[in-house]
Amino acid sequence: MRVEIVDVGPRDGLQNEEKTLPPEVRAELCDRLAAAGVSRIEAASFVNPKRVPQMAGAEEVMGKINRRPDTRYAGMALNERGYERAISSGVDEVRYAFPVTETFARRNQNMGVEEATEVATKLVRRAHSDGVRISVTLAVAFGCPFEGRVEPKTVLEIAERVGAARPDEIVLADTVGVGVPSQVGELVEGVRKLGITVGCHFHNTRNTGFANAVAAIEAGASVLDASVGGTGGCPFAPRSTGNIATEDLVYLLQGMGYETGIDLEALIDCAEWLASHLGKELPGQVYKAGVFEPVSG
Repeated sequence: MRVEIVDVGPRDGLQNEEKTLPPEVRAELCDRLAAAGVSRIEAASFVNPKRVPQMAGAEEVMGKINRRPDTRYAGMALNERGYERAISSGVDEVRYAFPVTETFARRNQNMGVEEATEVATKLVRRAHSDGVRISVTLAVAFGCPFEGRVEPKTVLEIAERVGAARPDEIVLADTVGVGVPSQVGELVEGVRKLGITVGCHFHNTRNTGFANAVAAIEAGASVLDASVGGTGGCPFAPRSTGNIATEDLVYLLQGMGYETGIDLEALIDCAEWLASHLGKELPGQVYKAGVFEPVSG
């Protein structure tokens, strides 16, 4: 079985870093990930640079990437303006995200859940008309730093409304790393019943990210987000730490017999390169420990 991995390092991985990397370095990160065999890369975030300065120059990043025909380059958008910027920059896919709790939605993109859901529906229809792939990410689907536990029923009701517009994919995001495998299974199975491809986005804040990733695949998810080196976090979520590390996830999945199409050694080199540019050791483990023979193929 093949699992598609989306590396979100150039976007989610860098948006919470103290050090801001210039567009040409972020573009090179995309190039290195693509050369390692990553088939989908979240290359940029088309948000207001005043709110997230690490993501300034999204158009420049897209313009500097040496695009490969076997790689899909995605852009994150939080509203219609972001969608339009992403389309104008030539992305292959728009990833629209919104929180499923009222407090976080207001803080993250200055609109309520109802309005954000309506925007999702509108953008999916626009993407269909524009001939561009679109995925919709439901943020804080497992728990919110401001409102606490999020009931699965709430998430699935929103997913059903979004699903009616037929996006290419619905991604369930554990934005603050509070989920556990039993929650993952329930939500993935619920969204699968809508007949839409299910992706998952996990943070390893409480050391449950990799257990959740395995649970997601076993429940029927076919796409997993990860960030090279385990970088990441949300500027608007207190104590939100890094995503699950792409190289750690590839090691795990390959060891379990799943196909990813990614060269693990090349990915480790990419993590080391990023660590040198950020000037610090990254949270990922495999790039420091190395590979082990049973999963080196």
